[in-house]
Amino acid sequence: MNEKITTFLNSGLLEKYLLGETTSAETETVESNILKYPEVQNAYNTLQYNLEIVAKSNAVEAPKNILNNILEELDEKPVVNLNTQKKYKSWYKFSVAASIAALILAGTSYHFYNQKRELSHENQIVVDEIFDLRNDIEKNNQMLDNVMRQLLKLNNPETEKYIIKGNDRAKDLKTVAYINPKEKTSMIDVVSLPQLPEEQCYQIWADLQGKMVSLGILNEADRQLMSLPYAENALALNITIEPKGGNTIASLENTVAEINLQ
Repeated sequence: MNEKITTFLNSGLLEKYLLGETTSAETETVESNILKYPEVQNAYNTLQYNLEIVAKSNAVEAPKNILNNILEELDEKPVVNLNTQKKYKSWYKFSVAASIAALILAGTSYHFYNQKRELSHENQIVVDEIFDLRNDIEKNNQMLDNVMRQLLKLNNPETEKYIIKGNDRAKDLKTVAYINPKEKTSMIDVVSLPQLPEEQCYQIWADLQGKMVSLGILNEADRQLMSLPYAENALALNITIEPKGGNTIASLENTVAEINLQ
């Protein structure tokens, strides 16, 4: 390799040419040397190859429609005849420019696409959280409304309070019944219920002139103020031990608590 070629290769003009930073005079010099010296052409091809490798390693895969749009756009452009000396330069510059533009466009499009998708996902999360919050507020408001209604019933002067305690068979049993004969409402507060075998349960009854009418099953898990069917003219309330699921006829022999209402 002669000194002139070595000096040219060490000048950095090839690198500047690849990046499109040469002046008109420098461009003429580079292209002349590429055409004239095989060593320069080989160096040029090597640099071009390395540039493509770097570009590919940093590239982001572009959506399929971007390449199609670029190709369609190129198909619509008129063909310009170039002379032999400029053809090499124009083709290369156009190829590099098109490649860089495609990479930049692809990267930018992909970046904004990801941002849009992430923002849409975050917005949906916020919407879902607001929806859940509204549901929670509505449920809490409904619960507060129910509590207020119950308190109003309990504080009503017409509401009578009955404490029902267990007999020797269930000493720890304690419930409180609230009955309002004027508004015809009945509630019970389960304070404590002794544990029973799984096959048994507690059932509360209203004594209507000797006829026992079921008002429901009491459960330790239901330790809260709960409504009961109102029994008109009930003489007493009885709590019995019945088979699991309740009974249609009261087992009075298994009575564990009772209280007179008259």
